[in-house]
Amino acid sequence: MNTQVTLAGVTFKNPVMTASGTFGSGMEYSEFVDLNKLGAVVTKGVANVPWQGNPTPRVAEVYGGMLNAIGLQNPGIEVFLERDVPFLKRYDTKIIVNVCGRTVEDYVEVVERLGDEPAVAMLEINVSCPNVKEGAIAFGQKSDALFHITEEVKRHARQPVIMKLSPNVTDIGEMARAAEAAGADALSLINTITGMKIDIHRRRFALANKTGGMSGPAIKPVAVRMVYQAAQAVKLPIIGMGGIATAEDAIEFLLAGASAVSVGAMNFVDPYTTVKVAEGIENYMKQYHIENVTDLIGAVSE
Repeated sequence: MNTQVTLAGVTFKNPVMTASGTFGSGMEYSEFVDLNKLGAVVTKGVANVPWQGNPTPRVAEVYGGMLNAIGLQNPGIEVFLERDVPFLKRYDTKIIVNVCGRTVEDYVEVVERLGDEPAVAMLEINVSCPNVKEGAIAFGQKSDALFHITEEVKRHARQPVIMKLSPNVTDIGEMARAAEAAGADALSLINTITGMKIDIHRRRFALANKTGGMSGPAIKPVAVRMVYQAAQAVKLPIIGMGGIATAEDAIEFLLAGASAVSVGAMNFVDPYTTVKVAEGIENYMKQYHIENVTDLIGAVSE
């Protein structure tokens, strides 16, 4: 059986990746997970300077998942290049770096620095986090803003560019088309859905930020629907994510049109989830006599 997939000219041993922000930069999970068994490690967001993130509390459990308002806390590009990239290079897995910023110039600065690092296979541009805003709205929530930042990043990037789309929009197809028109090499979706939790006994918000991004199994039906719609709208390869807990979940995304998948919130529940999903996809292929995992991509019957 062949589990290899190719996105924008980059070949992965299997279609299973980690979702940014749920796996650190790989080091944090390496005691539990054999990183060599993953198609790619997608790092936590990296900015041009260190970010402290939001005030605490920043995480709250909700029915079917969790809310987070971490605020993209990260040590910045200098520490990332000195500490995390050398660590990841020890493993036989692809490195995808998630890039965050407050302005277009911030993104470009990080993208240019990463252009000098050949070990980095692809860049995932985080324009869809509720914390990343320009003019009080996330870059990923207006098609013209998404087009502009995609175009600028592509102008400076040496690696293929994945644009991470927000589900907090009216028409995901419109956003996918804007990213494609601006030159994106691939898409990833969905990022978290904006949510809120209130402690009724204290009568206070559960998160200091009031709102946060919801992830976990409860959002999977929304994510599968949006991946399908995006796949119908563009010809770009798609990395699907949102509530993947099992191999069966991952296969749903592949059938909907995703070329690869990312496991997110479940890494906090069971750190072995990524490997279990990868092995489960292989077992499914054996069960149904599927020789190439790519035969599953978009194979849902009308």
